[in-house]
Amino acid sequence: MTMTPCPVDDGVLERVRSLMDEHDDLADGTFPYPAWDELVVSGIPATGADGAADVADELALVREVSRADVSLGRILDGHLNAVQRLVEQLPRDVAEPELAAVRDGRLALGVWGADPGPQEGEPAHLEGSDDGTLRVTGVKTFCSGAGGLHRAFVLVRDRAGGRPGTLAYVDLTDRVVVDRTWFRGAGMRGSASHRVVFSGARVLWAADRPGTLLQQPWFAQDGLRTAAGWAGGADRVLAETLARLRGRGRDDDLDGLAVARMLQARRSLDLWLRHGAEAVTDAGPTLADEVTLARSAVASAVRTTLDTAAEVLGSRPYAAGGAVERTTRDLRTYLLQHRLEPLLVRVGRSTLVEGDRGERDPS
Repeated sequence: MTMTPCPVDDGVLERVRSLMDEHDDLADGTFPYPAWDELVVSGIPATGADGAADVADELALVREVSRADVSLGRILDGHLNAVQRLVEQLPRDVAEPELAAVRDGRLALGVWGADPGPQEGEPAHLEGSDDGTLRVTGVKTFCSGAGGLHRAFVLVRDRAGGRPGTLAYVDLTDRVVVDRTWFRGAGMRGSASHRVVFSGARVLWAADRPGTLLQQPWFAQDGLRTAAGWAGGADRVLAETLARLRGRGRDDDLDGLAVARMLQARRSLDLWLRHGAEAVTDAGPTLADEVTLARSAVASAVRTTLDTAAEVLGSRPYAAGGAVERTTRDLRTYLLQHRLEPLLVRVGRSTLVEGDRGERDPS
């Protein structure tokens, strides 16, 4: 079943943009409820809850919301990741009531995978309880949407001190404390990506084997949604840069060269996201490699956009603040959260050893 996501209304995006500007000024790390509620009213977080959404359409949706605000796009990205896992990976008796609540706008979801670093607490793990249910105790970090989400797929250890890799669907409404003092940076602060401490949070479902989070094509699509969020931020920087350069009212070769380079980067974003969507839809044997290449190319094009904008605009927009400065700091931080180089090394080495199925004889 293919569902087309609801169109993104320009009025909704304008309101979201304004609300996230106000939220950023607060700098308090809270969940951006007003902006999220705007998305809920529009039906955007319900995308895919009735069945598998078209991959390209869903990526375009994440990109548009991220163009309004990268941090809010990050929360939506994680929510849609979780919605797809409910649809595809959970038993019907568990998934259906949850999906109904998502469709009604009553549940916000996420996927939390990062373990704490040294001195940040004991990694989250499963424990039994007196009532026979599984519980989660311990710590996760970089938990986007913390404080505003109701459920999350959490990557936990099977026991205290055990190996990581078990995927658990966890109720976040009780026995969960959000530590908003941990995330102190300015970049991505609107995403509420905090340290979370579990003290016996209820598990609604747990995978019966490790590696469930990494199953394809869903893991690849998770990564592509993130890349679409990066692209949306780059779209915002390009639009703001064009407006500023046009406002100068001059015909300058260096300005023209900068714009051409940014347009080239945008075309690269378009093509690679399209290629990634096709790869996920086909779900062929080289899916993981193709999505790795797409994500890396998108990240490179985003960095080109940011660097070129800084070169042509100079320091004023970054010193004075505003959309260019905030989107840039969000994207710089967001890109750092995803190390793609080890994945690229694996693609390159496997190609050297096994060959590339896409190679063509140049003769």
